[in-house]
Amino acid sequence: MTGLVVTAVDGAADVLAAATIWARATACRDGDPEPAPGEAAVPGLLKRLDVVGARLVLARVDGRPVGFTLVAPRADALEVWYVGVDPDAWGGGVARRLLRTAEDHARETGHEELRLWVIADNARAIRVYESAGWVGTDEVAHNPRSGRLERRFVRRVRTG
Repeated sequence: MTGLVVTAVDGAADVLAAATIWARATACRDGDPEPAPGEAAVPGLLKRLDVVGARLVLARVDGRPVGFTLVAPRADALEVWYVGVDPDAWGGGVARRLLRTAEDHARETGHEELRLWVIADNARAIRVYESAGWVGTDEVAHNPRSGRLERRFVRRVRTG
């Protein structure tokens, strides 16, 4: 995607922009005609941002937010809590660029593995992760909020 800029952020307006992207993407993924207000997703983002070392990254095109990731360190890996791309930007390489940014951050912070959960029937996201070198594991769990089955994906990175 031409003009794509990815930067780390932490301001309230950027958190709301990420939450709005999440609401739009989730509605589109699930076939909901109307997305929830972005404000509804803010508490979940803030909860993850409270983790020491958490990092929110926004992707913008011509200054307009089109995607984001939120990562936080765990004892033995860097956890990717959110990858969200506005549906209007789907297919433009935004998610792949955000995933590369997460990998770079893992290297910078000395993490050799990234982990994330993805809804098991989210074929679009799974294709993106697999094409970016992520590997699905046999680890599954039901999301406590949605009740949907999720699957763990991992990505090994070389540090140093």
